[in-house]
Parts: sequence; C-alpha cells; structure tokens
Amino acid sequence: MTRSARIGITSGIIAGVIVLIVVIAVILRVSTPSTDTSTAGTTTTAPAAPLVRDDTHLLGTPGTSGVTVVEFLDFECEACGGFYPYVEQLRKDYAGDVNFAFRYFPLPGHGNARNAATAVEAAARQDQLEPMYQRLFSTQKEWGERGTDSQADRFRGYAEDLGLNMDEYDRDVASKSVRDRIQQDVTDGAALGVQSTPSFFVDGELVQLSTYDDLERAITTALERQDG
Repeated sequence: MTRSARIGITSGIIAGVIVLIVVIAVILRVSTPSTDTSTAGTTTTAPAAPLVRDDTHLLGTPGTSGVTVVEFLDFECEACGGFYPYVEQLRKDYAGDVNFAFRYFPLPGHGNARNAATAVEAAARQDQLEPMYQRLFSTQKEWGERGTDSQADRFRGYAEDLGLNMDEYDRDVASKSVRDRIQQDVTDGAALGVQSTPSFFVDGELVQLSTYDDLERAITTALERQDG
C-alpha cells in the first residue's frame, strides 16, 4: 500500500485526533510543569536543556542520515495513542535513514502516566523497551483514564507476560534511579518548551502539528537539508 493510500485511509480520524491534541493542550496547560511559553513552537537554536542525552531511548536501529525525531510522550495521553500507529508506520518507511527516539513526559492530569513510564523504564533495563512500549500503547483503552485507580499491578502483569525477571522489575519500579530517569526527561522537556503531548522535535525544531502530514513533512524537509 502506498504512503498516500495509508494517509487516505486514516483521513477520517485525523481531524478528531488533532482536535483532541488541542483540547488536551488547553486542559492540561495549567497543570504541566512551568515553562517559558514564549519558546513553544519556535526553532530550538540554543536549547536550555539537551534534546537527546546519552540515555535517551532510541526505537529500532540507528539511521544513517543524521536526522533525528524525538517525541515527548505520555503513555496515557489519548493523542499520543492516536499518533502511535502513524509513528510506527513512519519508522518502517524511514527505517535505516532516520533516528526515532522518545522521552518521558507524564502529565499531572493522568493518574497512571508515571506508573506507565516506570513500567517502560523498568522493562528497558532488561532490554525489553519496545515490547513494553508497544504493549502500553496497544492496550491504552483498557487502562487509561482511570483517574487515581492505580494500574501498576496491570503493568506488572504485562512484565510477567514479557518474561521479565520480576524481582529485578519490582526493585527497579521502586527505585530512585528510575524515578530520577523519568524526571530528567520531564525537566528537560519543560526547559525546551514542551507543554503538551505528543510534542515532536525534528532535527532540534519543534514541529507545529495541524495534520499527521506535518510530521512527515518535517522529516522530508530535514532529509533534503542533509542531502543539500
């Protein structure tokens, strides 16, 4: 199936997801970490924090073009869940060319966002990052939007399904090291002007999203700059 055909198939949900992003941004703006709002949506030429650190999680194999996509995400965010299959398709389309990375940005308005991030980080420490990442997004409707009703036991069940060492998983979930790792992403995101999720940076520039195509357009533009 061609890329244009895939986009045509999803066109019926594009408007709804983009509206959802706007609504979430408005609702959660008051509860996200304090930022200088004047930096949001601008090109990051002199970032207040690193966009990518040595421990930033890369999805799949590194690309050779030097172009990097970084997503600040919240696993409980419905808009992130809406973008998830599209990002997965872009990863396939640009495999070997573009780096795809993500950073944690659990929003205070989502009661299980940090539990989810903790589960992913604990799985990452047993080399099961992508399976847990994919499991949480594929099951988001089953556990998301449950308020303060903790889903930590459900996530532990996912870890068992993945065959993780559960003693090690439990230690990591409870560890300060994992909490600090997640908080570092949140702190960096706030310093970079992230206010809502998903927020995508392509080659250091915050992408303004009005349609799904905007993300791919930013990628192709960055690749063209590399070729030029």
